[in-house]
Amino acid sequence: MAAGTNPPDRDAVEPPQAPALFLLDRSGRITGWNEAAERESGYAPAELRGASLQPMFAPDRAQPGIAACLRTAGRQGQCGSRGRFARKDGSRFAASLAVERIRTQAGKPASFAVSFADLFEEQRGAHALAESERQFRLLVQGVTDYAIYMLDPEGRITNWNLGGERIKGYRADEVIGRHVSMFYTPEDRAAGRPAQALETAAREGRYENEAWRVRKDGTRFWAGVVIDRLLDEHGKLIGFAKITRDMTEKRRAQEELEQARAALAQAQKMEAVGQLTGGVAHDFNNLLTVITNGLDLLSGPLRDEGQRRRIIDSAQRAAERGAKLTQQLLAFSRRQPLRPEIHNINRLIGEFEAVLRRACPEPIEFEIDLSSRPMSANIDAPQFETALLNLVVNARDAMPGGGTLRISTGVERIDAGRAKLMSDIPPGNFVTVAIADDGEGMSSEVRARAFEPFFTTKEVGKGSGLGLSQVYGFVAQSGGHVGIDSTPGAGTTVTLYLPSARPSAERQATENEADAGAPGLGRILVVEDDPDVLDVTVETLRTLGYEVLTAPDGPSALAVLRRERDIDVLFTDIVMPRGMNGLELARQAARLRPEMRVLLASGYSRAALSSEHGLAGQDEFAFLAKPYRGSELANKLRELETQ
Repeated sequence: MAAGTNPPDRDAVEPPQAPALFLLDRSGRITGWNEAAERESGYAPAELRGASLQPMFAPDRAQPGIAACLRTAGRQGQCGSRGRFARKDGSRFAASLAVERIRTQAGKPASFAVSFADLFEEQRGAHALAESERQFRLLVQGVTDYAIYMLDPEGRITNWNLGGERIKGYRADEVIGRHVSMFYTPEDRAAGRPAQALETAAREGRYENEAWRVRKDGTRFWAGVVIDRLLDEHGKLIGFAKITRDMTEKRRAQEELEQARAALAQAQKMEAVGQLTGGVAHDFNNLLTVITNGLDLLSGPLRDEGQRRRIIDSAQRAAERGAKLTQQLLAFSRRQPLRPEIHNINRLIGEFEAVLRRACPEPIEFEIDLSSRPMSANIDAPQFETALLNLVVNARDAMPGGGTLRISTGVERIDAGRAKLMSDIPPGNFVTVAIADDGEGMSSEVRARAFEPFFTTKEVGKGSGLGLSQVYGFVAQSGGHVGIDSTPGAGTTVTLYLPSARPSAERQATENEADAGAPGLGRILVVEDDPDVLDVTVETLRTLGYEVLTAPDGPSALAVLRRERDIDVLFTDIVMPRGMNGLELARQAARLRPEMRVLLASGYSRAALSSEHGLAGQDEFAFLAKPYRGSELANKLRELETQ
C-alpha cells in the first residue's frame, strides 16, 4: 500500500499480501526490511535504516509496546501485540505486531524480526497474523547454516528447516513427530542426556552445550546446541526452540592448532637444548677429566691421607655438577607439566647459572646480582628455568655486537591500585627477577605484541616466536605478572613478578648424619640391571652396616624372596630393559611379604615415569631419585624404619 493513498475498499476481495517485516538490532534500531515495510510505512530506505520503530506503533490499552515486546522476546523467544501503526504521512491503520528473536550465535541475541499485519477487520486479523507467522517460517526455512526446529513439551519434533536437512541429512517427513533423542549418540541416550537437556531448558529457560551428534548416515559431528523454553501468555510451557550448529571443522581446526602449538613448544625446548649441546659436552668432558684422573691417582701410590681426601672431594664435586647438568637437560626435554613446589629463587638461579652463562658467548658480559633477602615462590622449577633461558637467549640476540646482560632479584610489595594495573594480580609481596640488556630495544608496537604466540622479529628459522609467550604463560599460571621496560636503542628489561611464598622446611642431608648410625633394618635385597651401579650400591650399603643380597632382574629377585625369609628391605630400580619392571616387582613382593619395606629408585622423575613410561602409581612406595649420595640413601632407609 503506497504512502499517502486512501485505504482501498475493504469489501473488495483481495489476495493476502506479505506483512511489513523489519529486522532490528539488540537496541531496537532498524537494520533491514522488506518491500512491504517500505510500502506500508511510506519511508525511504535512507529514512528507515537506523531508525526506531517505537514512534510508528501505538499499542492498544493493556497491550505491550515495542520496547516491552523486545524485552519479552529476548527472554521467551517471541511476543505479540496489537495497536495502531502510523505512516510517514500521518495516516494510521490497525495492526498486529509479532516479534521473534533471532540468534546467530549460542547465547548471544543478535537481532529481532518484527512483522506488522493490517487488521482492517477482526476476522482478517487472524488471517494476517497467520500470514505473518508463515512469512517468519519462510525466513527460518531459508537459514541453512543452522538446524532450527521446534519441539513439543515432550521433546517431539514439530517442524524442520533446510538447515536441519543439510546438517543432519533428514527430510522433514522423516523427523517430524519423532523424539529429539534420535540425534544423540547411543552412549548419551543411555546416560539420559536428552531428557536432562529438556529438563534444564524447562527449568532455567535455556540449555547450551557442545557434544557429538549423529547424522542420518551414522557419522558423527561436533554440535553446538541451544534449547530455549517457549511459554504461552500465562507462563505455561508450550514447547522448545532448538538450534544446532555443525562445529566439526572448527573443533578440528582448534585441535590441529593445539597440536601445532605443542609441537612448536617442544621443538623450541629441544632447540634450546641443541644450542647448549656444545657447551654441555665441554663441561662434561671437564668433569670426566677430574673423575677419571682422580680414580687413576687413587689406584696408585699416594703421598699422604690429605692428598687422597682432596682427590675424593674433587671427584665428588665433579659428579654433583654432572648430575645437575643432566637434571637440567632432562627438564627441557620433558613434555609433561611438572607440579609447582616452593623453591628458593636465588638458589634456582645459582644452580642454573652455568647453563645461562653457556648461552651467552663472548663478547657478552654476564652479571648476576642476587638479593640477600629471603625469597621463595611456589613455582614449577623446570618451567622457571626454561623461561629464564628464553629471556637470556632473547637478550643475547638483541646484542649482536656484544654488551652486558644482567640478572637481578629482589622483593617488592604491590598494593591494590598497582595490582589492578598489572593484569589484576592480587596485591601482596612478590619476588622479582629482572633480565636486563643494553641491546637494540623494542618499539611500542613490538612491545605491545611481544607475548603473542608465534610473533617474532627474528629472521625466518632463527626463532619460533614462542619464547616470550612461554614466559607469559608460565608466570600467569603461577599467579604473577611480566613487565617489559624497553626503548629503541636503549636496551630492554623484562621483570618477572612471582607471588612470594613462605619457604618450606628443607631437610639437609649431610655425611655426618649418615655417620651417626645406620638404620636398624639389617638385610637388603638390591635389584639393579647395571653391574657398575649394583657394585657401588652394594659397597655403600655394606659400609653402612647392612647385609646385602643382589638380583639382576625382577624374576631373579622373586626367586630370592621365596628362598630367603629374613629380608627387611627391597631396594629396586624401576626401569629395567627386559621382562618385569621394578614397580611390578614391588607389587608382587608386597603381596608375598606384606611386612617388608620397599624403596624404588630411578634416573627418571616420577612424572616422567608416569607419562613417558606408563608407570603410574609409584606413589604407593618410597622413591629415591638417581644419582644419589650414600648419605641420601641412608636417610631414606632411616625414614622407612620409622614408617
